[in-house]
Amino acid sequence: MRDITDPVDALGRAAAVEKAARLRSGWYARYLWVYAAGQLVLVPTALLGHGPVAALLFTLVNGGLVTGLSVYAARQRIVRRGFGARHGVLIGARAVLYTAAVFLGKSAFEDSRVFAVVAAAVCALPLAVGASLETRRSS
Repeated sequence: MRDITDPVDALGRAAAVEKAARLRSGWYARYLWVYAAGQLVLVPTALLGHGPVAALLFTLVNGGLVTGLSVYAARQRIVRRGFGARHGVLIGARAVLYTAAVFLGKSAFEDSRVFAVVAAAVCALPLAVGASLETRRSS
């Protein structure tokens, strides 16, 4: 029987934990796909909506999406190494694109449905790319 502090056993346990984390990290890809799909509703609502009904719809959809995804993420037990940085880059890129879309949509492309559709796709793009990469990494 080997000693508990045996380096070979420690490396074996570390490799097993890393493999389990990789195999169980597919939840993050699902999270990103749902968030990307949400952009296809949220961005046009923000750009084309006017008045209190549009504001209420935007608030309810955005609040529901963020709350649901936050609860889902908090319930996950496995997070791979580098998750925080990767998540920060994806959410930061989406935030920059969303801010630019709202600024341009409200100033230069007021009530443009074409711009709203393109902006929604652009805002969803980093999340969809991240989800695709995460799916590849977790398998």
